[in-house]
Amino acid sequence: MKQAAQNAIFLEDIHLTLGEGASQVHVLKGVDLAISKGSSVGIVGPSGSGKSTLLMVIAGLERADSGTVAINDTDITRYNEDALAAFRGRHIGIVFQSFHLIPNMTAVENVAVPLELAGQSDAMKHAAQELTAVGLGERLDHYPGQLSGGEQQRVALARALAPSPTVLIADEPTGNLDEETGKQIADLLFERQSTKGTTLVLVTHDGVLAKRCDRVIPVHSGIIEDQKHFLKAKA
Repeated sequence: MKQAAQNAIFLEDIHLTLGEGASQVHVLKGVDLAISKGSSVGIVGPSGSGKSTLLMVIAGLERADSGTVAINDTDITRYNEDALAAFRGRHIGIVFQSFHLIPNMTAVENVAVPLELAGQSDAMKHAAQELTAVGLGERLDHYPGQLSGGEQQRVALARALAPSPTVLIADEPTGNLDEETGKQIADLLFERQSTKGTTLVLVTHDGVLAKRCDRVIPVHSGIIEDQKHFLKAKA
């Protein structure tokens, strides 16, 4: 598999084993994957298939035992933890199923955190703009406990996109939401991804959500299955 300049994400022969001794599990088994810049990809598969672990490897939150992980032509497998965290802060936004907001910070303070870590001088102003873009301009000073699940996920999305990452990772972004709220978050996710030109990689059990992506990649037992029947050209 040869890396191309148009790839935002490039994985080659990724192996990852988790656990120790008798509980060891070979989670990823020689995964190859290339994702073009600005595209959207849905990763699907049964529980325990390795899809979320694959997402964490792409995000640099799990280290592969062997193989290459490149984001925007940068091989992140060579980075130490500090360098990896700094790279992730600049290039990768992450949205989790459980929101992961800081409970004693307001919505705008939560969104400002990655901007402040990056040394941005107008972090609070920019955070307010991002929250307004996801429909929470009137909720800037509310704490997570004062927000609904859908509103909390909007804050999480604004936080992920605030530093203008080139790659957006979403792990079951609608998994904790009711159907209608989940659809609203999905609409917003794809709208913001398109507006910012970000590469989107999401893991989901929702087949309808996955089919909204440019490509659907099925994972089973740590291996990417034949993709030829799961490709969908951009509209």
